[in-house]
Amino acid sequence: MNISEEAPVYYHGTKADLTTGDLIEVGFSSNYGTGRKAKYIYLTATLEAATWGAELAQGEGKERIYKVEPTGSIEDDPNLTDKKFPGNPTKSYRSQHPLRVIGEVTDWKGHSPEQLAHMKKHLEELKRQGIEAIED
Repeated sequence: MNISEEAPVYYHGTKADLTTGDLIEVGFSSNYGTGRKAKYIYLTATLEAATWGAELAQGEGKERIYKVEPTGSIEDDPNLTDKKFPGNPTKSYRSQHPLRVIGEVTDWKGHSPEQLAHMKKHLEELKRQGIEAIED
């Protein structure tokens, strides 16, 4: 890899309180939908997508965005890339391998209250229709 081809920075938005070196692993309750056990861990190469992850995560904890590094292979997130954004412009991925926390982004800016309310309303409508936010 030459200098102009630096490895991308990946992010994970959540309300979990983690520290550098912690591993985010499959098997915990999902932050979305019915909260079933997650078979994948989700990550993104954009702060925008990570911001949504942090803001929409379930729970009462502080919204956080972590810089993470995959410990194994990653694939495009089919929940977004196959259905909403073909070609993966959101740079959203998933993995069955742990993600290692390598830092925290502390200077991110959240969405406006109106944008957040609109997105939550949309997710509630999907839930009412029986559509899971996360699919396996």
